[in-house]
Amino acid sequence: MPSFDIVSQVNAQEVKNAVEQANKEIQNRFDFKGSDARIEQNELVLTVYADDEFKLGQVTDVLRQRMSKRNIDLRALELGAPEKAAGDKAKRAITVKVGIAQDKAKAIQKLIKESKLKVQGSIQGDAVRVSGAKKDDLQAAIQLVRAQVADAPLQFINFRE
Repeated sequence: MPSFDIVSQVNAQEVKNAVEQANKEIQNRFDFKGSDARIEQNELVLTVYADDEFKLGQVTDVLRQRMSKRNIDLRALELGAPEKAAGDKAKRAITVKVGIAQDKAKAIQKLIKESKLKVQGSIQGDAVRVSGAKKDDLQAAIQLVRAQVADAPLQFINFRE
């Protein structure tokens, strides 16, 4: 029976490259000379440091630009609230979301079921597997999910016949 998986993945190596490029740009920019602006990465949790909240926003913008140039979907970034760090410095945690949350997976499964297409959706951990009798029905399900779910970066992989 033909099937495919709906997942939300991010290439960790591209995230690392984007962070390194952003740090290089921050070091070379004139408006950051003498400041403690930087981005640290621990797996898929990024921490942005700056002298104040304004510069924190600028560093975050540089990071977003670098990530978008490396084809990382910015909807995968979850920005934390700005916090006070040592002294008058500021920091912000940014989480790179991987996988589909259970409530989002249930909503996708419900959307597929209510569409009256001859396909079935099942939750497989942090992915949703869609299976059906015809490839055309599966392609219609892909178009439906693309059109209806805009708040999460989704990929459609493992298309099998």
